[in-house]
Amino acid sequence: MSRLALTDSDKDARDWFVHTAKSLGCHVRVDAMGNIFAVRPGRRSSEFPPTCAGSHLDTQPKGGRYDGILGVCAGLEMLKVLHEENIETEFPIGVVNWTNEEGARFPISMVASGVWAGEISLERAHNLKEVGNGRRTMKQELDRIGYLGPMDASYQAMPLGVDYHHCVVFGRLLTGTGSLRTAYSVYGQECHTGTTDFANRSDALLTAAKLILHSHNMAARKNALASTGIFRVEPGSTNTVPGRAQFSLDIRAGDDDTLMDLEEQLKRDFHKIAEGTSIDGMNDSGIPGRPCSAEWTLDAPSSAVRFDRDCIECVRQSAERLLGQSLLQDMISGAGGHSLEPKSLCG
Repeated sequence: MSRLALTDSDKDARDWFVHTAKSLGCHVRVDAMGNIFAVRPGRRSSEFPPTCAGSHLDTQPKGGRYDGILGVCAGLEMLKVLHEENIETEFPIGVVNWTNEEGARFPISMVASGVWAGEISLERAHNLKEVGNGRRTMKQELDRIGYLGPMDASYQAMPLGVDYHHCVVFGRLLTGTGSLRTAYSVYGQECHTGTTDFANRSDALLTAAKLILHSHNMAARKNALASTGIFRVEPGSTNTVPGRAQFSLDIRAGDDDTLMDLEEQLKRDFHKIAEGTSIDGMNDSGIPGRPCSAEWTLDAPSSAVRFDRDCIECVRQSAERLLGQSLLQDMISGAGGHSLEPKSLCG
């Protein structure tokens, strides 16, 4: 399954969501980031913002059939039961689809919920270009598929009382909480592989590889995580030493202090390693070449958060009634999700 944000397949899923929600008696609103809010009125809708569930319809490139959409489908099933049983709730209840939550197509995850929460500017989000040297911006693609909504993308325009995030994350371990996503650029000098010896090369790719290995080693020592998922080199010729290398770096840790300490150490070390200094064994082997330089750009910080105890207890009690105490386990999620952004504004 591959349904990247704001592609034609994402539009199809959005159209299905809107049609289904309206058939269940919901009012549907779309904001300027393409976030879709489907709300079923309650008896006292004017007194309290809606309690919402949901997640996102976009996926990772090979995320699987339940990646993201599970939370939306579960929310719609809740609305279906209420509709079929003719149950009128005291307060409004609804489902949300957040745009580009995965950050797989446009390079900031949780960007649309971040705009809604006031953490990311609308202009910055709209001007994000596709990863992989794509030319299309988020605003262009929102407009192309018809989901550049008229409503302001903000919690003032669309307040939520409580927000539950339900999703499936692929992996064998849920761990860590805070995260930082950065983009590194390493600059060297292009040269011919046959006429330039090692000592006279300023190899951006080789340097970038050392930086990535060093990030892994440092993260392991701090019981944290460091990962690179995107790597590009220029000019991209088999007989040319690369003059520029770019890579993503996603670092995660169980607390903000460890996260910030790891980030600062890597920034210091990366600069020195690129210049040729021996740091933790990097640059000790092989033949030293000419220095490179390294620059970094912060894409998306996400602090470690603790969710509302009442919301957690509500989920725990419901799960216990369905499954029994023996099958319950509290877990700390290392995956980012849209609930991180609204957390400070709702439950």
